[in-house]
Amino acid sequence: MAMTKGPGEINMTPLIDVLLVLLIIFMVITPEKPLGLEARVPQDAVAEQPEDDAAVVVSVGPDQTLLINRESVRMEDLGGRLFEIFKTRALRVVFVKGDGGLDFEDVARVIDVARGAGIHHVGISTH
Repeated sequence: MAMTKGPGEINMTPLIDVLLVLLIIFMVITPEKPLGLEARVPQDAVAEQPEDDAAVVVSVGPDQTLLINRESVRMEDLGGRLFEIFKTRALRVVFVKGDGGLDFEDVARVIDVARGAGIHHVGISTH
């Protein structure tokens, strides 16, 4: 038997098999669904819609004052007031409008109180 001197060759077949097995494993494993608030992509406004009195807007001022449709309310009373407003309504939608200088934590607190009052559709207004 004659032995050749020179660089040896690596057998690539087992390496490709391992690569394909890893690829199949990563394709089969599905990532866990993230928890949190559901976010929807904003749609373009077709036309300027008039203000609807049925819409409930909670405004958070720069000094963290709260208004529900121009009615002043304290943070401690917000949940009860929202529950009173929505107990006779079939459509449970509230919009939260925050001042531009606020931290999101202040707006998120209002969203959390609204969800605690049984309102599952909370929109964030930018105007």
